[in-house]
Formats: sequence, C-alpha cells, structure tokens
Amino acid sequence: MGFGMDKLIEERIRKAQAEGAFDHLPGQGQPLKLDDDLLIPEELRLVCRVLKNAGYVPPEVEELRQLHQLEAVIASDALEEAERLAARKRMEFLLIKLEQSGMARVAQAAWDRYSEKLAARLAGASPEGKAP
Repeated sequence: MGFGMDKLIEERIRKAQAEGAFDHLPGQGQPLKLDDDLLIPEELRLVCRVLKNAGYVPPEVEELRQLHQLEAVIASDALEEAERLAARKRMEFLLIKLEQSGMARVAQAAWDRYSEKLAARLAGASPEGKAP
C-alpha cells in the first residue's frame, strides 16, 4: 500500500476509536492467544505442542534461518574471499535442499535475492544498488 493509503487507514482507525467502535468487544482486556493451534490437525496438536515446548524447530525452518545468516556473511566486507566462497557454496546447497523438500517458492525467492546481490556486486555496486 502506498503512504497515502496507510495514512487514510490510520486516520479512520483513530476516528473509530474516538467514536467507541472498539469498546465492549469480546475478549477486551484479555491477553491475546498467540499460540493458537487451529491450523494444525487435531490429532497432531499434542505432538506439535510437545515438540514446540522442547525447543524443536522443523529442519526447513532451521535451514531458512541459516540462509539468512549466510546472506549476511556473503554481504559482509569484513571476511576473506575464501570464507565468502564457502558461505556461497553452503547457501547453494541449502537452496537445493529446500527446493527438493517441497519449499520451491521459498528457495526460489532466496535464490533470486542472492542472485541480485551477486550481480550487483559483480557489476561494482553495493547490494542495495548504490555505487561502492
């Protein structure tokens, strides 16, 4: 959304608040239930809750976390070229692994970001498109 649309939405929300449109809503004053399991099939909820409480993270989520860390390593100018090369190889491996695990869209988006930054660097610009 554009900046103007955001401003209009915020203005309408403030007006509705001032008019009391949000007063006396169900659950008012109660904490939000942020760990809602409604999207998890009922027969798997207990298992998922136990795994979550034990600190288990699905392999795909851990690999995405590693991808973001590797992007930062590759973008860093403080590292030697050999370290950046190793990070690139690890990133490519993770991207292929994610794609094979059925997360092709996520892997493609990460690959596109990586390719754009690499192309910008090879062209002599910073990853944001600015001259170094």
